[in-house]
Amino acid sequence: MKKIQMLGVSLAALIASSPALAQSQTSNSTVEEIIVTATKREQTLQDVPVSVSVTGAQAVERAQVRDLIDLQSMVPSLKVSQFNAVSQTNFVIRGFGNGNGNDGIESSVAVFIDGVYRSRSSSALDDLPEIERIEVLRGPQSTLFGKNVSAGAISIVTKKPQFDFGGKAEVSLGNYNSQQFKATVTGPLSETVALRLSGGMNKRDGFATNVITGNDVNNRDRWSIRGDVLWLPTDDTSIRIIADYNKINEVCCTVVQLLNGPATQFIGAPAPFGLGAKIGNPATKFNRDVTFTSDPANSLSGKGVSGQLDHDFGFANLTAITAYRKQNSASFQDIDFSGADLATNDLGNTIKTFTQELRLASKGDGPLSWLVGGFYQNEKLDTGRTIAFGKDIRGFAEGLSGPVPAALLGALPAPLRPALTGRSNIYALEFLQSLVTPSVVPGKTYFQAGQGIDDYYAMEQTSFSLFGQADYAVTDKLTLTGGLAFLSDEKDAKSNVVLKDPFSSLNLSAVPQLSALGLPGNLYAALGGLQFYYGNTTNHAPVNFPNASESGKLKADKVTYSLRAAYDFGSINTYVSYSTGWKAGAFNLSSDSRPPNANGVGRSANPEDVTVLEAGLKANFPGGYLNVAVFDQAIEGFQSNAFTGLGYSLVNAGKESVRGFEVDSAYRPLPWLALTGAVTYLDPKYDSFTGAACVNYDTVRCPLNPATGRRPNFRDLTGDAPAGIPKWSVSTSATANHNFGNGYAGYLRVEYDYTSDTQLTETTPPELSTWGQNNVNASLGLINEAHQLEAMLWVRNLTKENSLIASFPTVVQDGSYSGYPTVPRTYGVTLRKSF
Repeated sequence: MKKIQMLGVSLAALIASSPALAQSQTSNSTVEEIIVTATKREQTLQDVPVSVSVTGAQAVERAQVRDLIDLQSMVPSLKVSQFNAVSQTNFVIRGFGNGNGNDGIESSVAVFIDGVYRSRSSSALDDLPEIERIEVLRGPQSTLFGKNVSAGAISIVTKKPQFDFGGKAEVSLGNYNSQQFKATVTGPLSETVALRLSGGMNKRDGFATNVITGNDVNNRDRWSIRGDVLWLPTDDTSIRIIADYNKINEVCCTVVQLLNGPATQFIGAPAPFGLGAKIGNPATKFNRDVTFTSDPANSLSGKGVSGQLDHDFGFANLTAITAYRKQNSASFQDIDFSGADLATNDLGNTIKTFTQELRLASKGDGPLSWLVGGFYQNEKLDTGRTIAFGKDIRGFAEGLSGPVPAALLGALPAPLRPALTGRSNIYALEFLQSLVTPSVVPGKTYFQAGQGIDDYYAMEQTSFSLFGQADYAVTDKLTLTGGLAFLSDEKDAKSNVVLKDPFSSLNLSAVPQLSALGLPGNLYAALGGLQFYYGNTTNHAPVNFPNASESGKLKADKVTYSLRAAYDFGSINTYVSYSTGWKAGAFNLSSDSRPPNANGVGRSANPEDVTVLEAGLKANFPGGYLNVAVFDQAIEGFQSNAFTGLGYSLVNAGKESVRGFEVDSAYRPLPWLALTGAVTYLDPKYDSFTGAACVNYDTVRCPLNPATGRRPNFRDLTGDAPAGIPKWSVSTSATANHNFGNGYAGYLRVEYDYTSDTQLTETTPPELSTWGQNNVNASLGLINEAHQLEAMLWVRNLTKENSLIASFPTVVQDGSYSGYPTVPRTYGVTLRKSF
């Protein structure tokens, strides 16, 4: 143990202090240094002049952090959300992040596990063995990480194999029939080779109920296995090989109704006024009862192998990391979220990723230290979905199309009127078309089960970066840092979209058969809203690419840099920095993808350019520390990826900025009591955004055109605050340790997580989508030190706080809105044995 005079007091050290530490302490100034690798070299947390949060292994265990979604309760600047599939996880740092659900766009926040970049990552941590620490780096990190870190990075570091035999076994049981088993064992295979084998299984009943089938939704059913070999062939060389496999097969996810518009009300109305099917009740959304005609099914398998070589040349350390990963995911969902069989979505992807990183970091005690490196990635992606109409789609469409108006009946020849009296506009259209085109059959051509769209894409991405950073100690107190990176990215994409919905293929402004009969041909106002695909394009059909005018390629490169000055006042370290970041362009791999100049809806998005000016202070004091960062961060060309119900509107915002500050602090007022607190304040703004997706609730900026029955594609959000970014986020914890004597010790940990109310998304009315969070988590543990046994009672969401993770327009039900509720209260007991 080391004294407070040494730098490196850290949040992880204070909140993760073991009962053994509490027993041996004689002063409230005894703390432990935490080593981090945020700058790709080992430094203490307080020494590193970067805004970074560190969560230690014991904090992860005692807080029951099962995945990165749970981690956000301990890192207030980090927001993690999982929406309609287990493979779709979105990471946001300081309000910046995107990519969820649309495989063509990568997140602005990169995830690294033992130095390996995870391009498409689920949020699970359970497939990992013992975690050493989790570092969350805020702001662009391009000059050191080089790949999609324009908003920040999450670096997960696991414990290496040990040459002393040991291990840990853990079992957790909880409500919702939760059962989790984890085990890891490590030891030597020879004098130079050590091995760690780890595995785990996690099962839980769902916390939601499908009232149609009676089955649970949002369960847990996953397992994993991992092998980790460390070879030390010489004193100067180490080689680490990691292979892993994980499998998820779950019923996910819970979707509840926030507002039932006219279309949804028609589904629920009894016949003959509606379909008479069950619909969700917005008033009881937190009962977590869902209405799906079929249970959602999700499966994901991931496997990979990586090798890391470290060699000490004397003047510098060489690190080389090579990795290959493959992920397969599949999902089947009832996407109308009602008891009517309207449409299903069968989607999946296969992702193969190869990465290679090479870097050289200087050694020595001179005033100059440096690091140079390179990164290469090749990724092949196949993704797509089939949306198919169900058996109730015809009745739904006929009901929404309305009865044939008297004016049209009066314009028809008398012999035709009886056949159309009391019929719907859809049936009348088919009937009149059949008089000219015999292949059109009344009642059987449009809106039939099995019709829909095949929406498939393939993309290959090749990217590389060269980066370097130098630190020069001008004096013992003042250090200047400069970093430079060259980033290059190339994407080759192609689409294979087949529209199988013949109604969406119609040009409702001039139906040829009606013109041939001498009848008005413009049916947009009456039927335009029923064209679920391509109704707002001139050809009423997809345009696959590459084609004569579209190469299907995106290629760009960028030079980014960072400048920093750090000054050591002794117990206070300060720094000021200016950094730039970059993220490459992206393809819209969804059915909202449009070619250039076709109504401007996004086929692709240009790169993001990030700048941040930041000043920070890291202060040590007896028993604790206080870290403060103030920043002004902006993204030029922010890649907005708004979910529109059936696809994504991928467009560049002109500029989005956020100003704010972060405070991390910890204090041990007594030897047995550790307190922590973290606060993030964000003031975001769209400095320029004229191409935001239009929405029906914004009648001022998105007025309905009575002639076409449609709204404009875009609205202007310039000057508005971006959705999904809370102004205030707070996390605090208190951990009390007690020594009972005779080798027994205990602890009580309580943590509180708060976010202020914020509109979750711009595509949903604020009165429905404005939510915050007030969560309390707690754990109570008893440790037998002699036998290395630990028993822990834990609870998450102690006060049963109800909130929403996200909201969106309900699919094919204009004026209705749905959302994803947060997890209810969970509790249980964990038994842990170390050896």
